[in-house]
Amino acid sequence: MPASSSRNVIHRPPRLSVRTVRDRISDFTGRSPSRFALLIFTALILVFTLLFSLPIASSAGTMTPLADSLFTAVSVICVTGLSVVDMATHWSLVGHIFVFIGVQIGALGVLTLASILGLVISRKLGLRAKLIAASDSNPLRVHHGPVAEGQAVRLGEIGSMLLTVAVSALVIEAVIAALLFPRMLIDGIPAWDALWNSVYYSAMAFTNTGFTPNAEGLERFANDYWFLSILMIGVFLGAIGFPVIYALSRSFFKPRRWSLHVKLTLLTTLILFVAGAVAFVILEFNNPKTFGSLNASDTAFQSLFLSMMTRSGGFSTISIPDLNGSSLLVADMLMFIGGGSASTAGGIKVTTLAVLFLAALAEARGRPDMEAFGRRIPQDVVKVALSVVLWGATIVAVSSIVILQITKAPLDHVLFDVISAFATTGLSTGLTDQLPDSGKYVMAATMFMGRIGTVTLAAAVAASQNAQLFRRPEERPIVG
Repeated sequence: MPASSSRNVIHRPPRLSVRTVRDRISDFTGRSPSRFALLIFTALILVFTLLFSLPIASSAGTMTPLADSLFTAVSVICVTGLSVVDMATHWSLVGHIFVFIGVQIGALGVLTLASILGLVISRKLGLRAKLIAASDSNPLRVHHGPVAEGQAVRLGEIGSMLLTVAVSALVIEAVIAALLFPRMLIDGIPAWDALWNSVYYSAMAFTNTGFTPNAEGLERFANDYWFLSILMIGVFLGAIGFPVIYALSRSFFKPRRWSLHVKLTLLTTLILFVAGAVAFVILEFNNPKTFGSLNASDTAFQSLFLSMMTRSGGFSTISIPDLNGSSLLVADMLMFIGGGSASTAGGIKVTTLAVLFLAALAEARGRPDMEAFGRRIPQDVVKVALSVVLWGATIVAVSSIVILQITKAPLDHVLFDVISAFATTGLSTGLTDQLPDSGKYVMAATMFMGRIGTVTLAAAVAASQNAQLFRRPEERPIVG
């Protein structure tokens, strides 16, 4: 018999196609959107930490220390506005461009950004991509399973909402910049500087970040009520949230068609805005370091401006350490509440406060259901609201204790800066500028946990999608 020739068989590993990689990523995001959000946010922060560390990013042409680069990256991506370096003078033009791009990315939100990337890759939005985007507009969608309430944005509307996000951000910032630009020219600012500053200020207002491109900050515009009013409008539009902007863009003159989410957001925001201003007028009208030397109309306007900025805006025309302790406490409460859901603002969100108030009101009246504007709110929404407040309070408490131990600073200043970091507000008593590296890392972690959302963090850590298939016997503890 002829000798049979043996052939060498080479086993090649299967090649990963673009479609295979895309399917694996889609499968991962579908199983755990919250953890995917954490992964994307962390990756963005690491990338911008590297960018801010480059010599080309600093005006001195030297590498920025790791603690300062990381803190700035977190503050930029989380659209917080706190800084440990002089943002106006430390960074070069390239560094300022990094800041500008970073706040735009952070303002869109990680989950919304992920959906936009998915839309670009696949040229369409699948069900999973819509779920990811919807979870950014409603924290209840982070949890797997049915949601027993009308969503702020329905799944069929996610594609339109994403378009609204991109268009509204572009249009609003362009309009704000167009209104600020001639005012800066009138104030004698050179044309190029006026153009850059107007674009920069518009982005920082709408994203609720609060960075200023000039070393003196808002001192030059402290009495320019046109300039300050435009900033307030930009902060307000950024803080009410993209679902509200989307609803208003479709039925601005038809309030009856507004969803319960839109009505609660707008009403609670306006109440807090006015109540905060009234509180600041009462507490600061005789303080010579703040409003004591102003007349009645100036005091009222500056109080309104401060009330709006403590909601997450981050701009300031006065020295925050000069506020009375009572005013700092009011500012703490306003910052902790923050703005609207799926907005550029931080905090526990105004709808969370509204739901808890409605729950307490229903309990006081002895009614089994919460109701508002002719709609019934299910009990599971209260559970989410309580978890948001509990996690937020825990983060603030732990961070405050650690910063107090590190700095030995006064409690009111530490609490103010920690809440400002958690709520991504950006106002500071000056404590943040004096932090050692260990304190910078703690504050950076506080900003990170505040921005990604307490519900998203809880769902990612606790794997809340696990279902319990049995119920234990009921017994009521004594509460209150």
